[in-house]
Amino acid sequence: MRAMLLNKICRLEETDVPLAPAELPVPAPGTGEIRLRVSACGVCHTELDEIEGRTPPPRLPVVPGHQVIGIVEALGPSAGAFRIGDRVGVAWIHWACGRCSFCAAENENLCADFRATGRDVNGGYAECMTVPAAFAHPIPETFSDAQAAPLLCAGAIGYRALALASIADGQNLGLTGFGASAHLVLQMVRSRYPRARVFVFARNESERSFARELGAAWAGDTEERAPEKLAAIIDTTPVWKSVVEALANLQPGGRLVINAIRKESADREHLLRLEYAEHLWLEKEIKSVANVTRRDVRECLALAAQIPLRAEVQEFELQEANRALLELKRGRIRGAKVLRVADAGERSQEAREWRVH
Repeated sequence: MRAMLLNKICRLEETDVPLAPAELPVPAPGTGEIRLRVSACGVCHTELDEIEGRTPPPRLPVVPGHQVIGIVEALGPSAGAFRIGDRVGVAWIHWACGRCSFCAAENENLCADFRATGRDVNGGYAECMTVPAAFAHPIPETFSDAQAAPLLCAGAIGYRALALASIADGQNLGLTGFGASAHLVLQMVRSRYPRARVFVFARNESERSFARELGAAWAGDTEERAPEKLAAIIDTTPVWKSVVEALANLQPGGRLVINAIRKESADREHLLRLEYAEHLWLEKEIKSVANVTRRDVRECLALAAQIPLRAEVQEFELQEANRALLELKRGRIRGAKVLRVADAGERSQEAREWRVH
């Protein structure tokens, strides 16, 4: 099968090809597992964190990708209720122990043995992958493969972040950064909290314009002050500067929810600008988001189908994964980026272009 492999940790600025095309054996599903024929896989900023070593895979090489849509094509022993031909999705959570206190409380995202799709095990930048059946999710017919893929991480983690923000209808919510997750959260807010107003902070005008198109009450630069204080802000950026700026925009008792797996170290000097009276006083809170649970994914998919939520997607072929990641790194974002993954025999031109180095 065709796959894109991460073979070494590197800075994306130093090379356009951190992922290398490869031919790998088709994996066999083990006990309790299913094998998918992958049709689409979302491209996430977390892949940049893996490539650049902020959340490095425990071993290399590895196939990245954790927003996976595919068709069940093989069942391992005791694989559960799925049938051949079912369309399912795989999210960042690939497995948790099911025995610890966190798992027992449905906080399996905090499990010490948490395994991540595309980091701890091979993911969806390939034609096939295996997953425990208990960690696969039926996909509503409402969505195409490309539209469904971002719901499995950008949507699900955004759904969890929104729940942690604890806003009430009529309150002001801020979104810092306006990429794959934030553009889905804005749609969730408009559906669930019709009297709430969303204020967007983004680094370029194209992102701000997109936010206004989707119904943001206001959109400005990350250094600007919102025209009103905000009850909560969800920060989806990889930098520290936005954390300091967001705290200054919160009302007393406001909450900042940081929806990022890692923050880059290059701009840590911005933390020196943190002033207690301006940024933290009056019982402001900072909350982080860690991974997602299966429940988050299920509830996000159900809500997305009900709204219905529409992901803005830009599609790339599997062999264009490096280009998609580089554009993401450079901030060329409108919605979500998704890889089209198909059998080489179905796309003769794609097969001719495929090169294994």
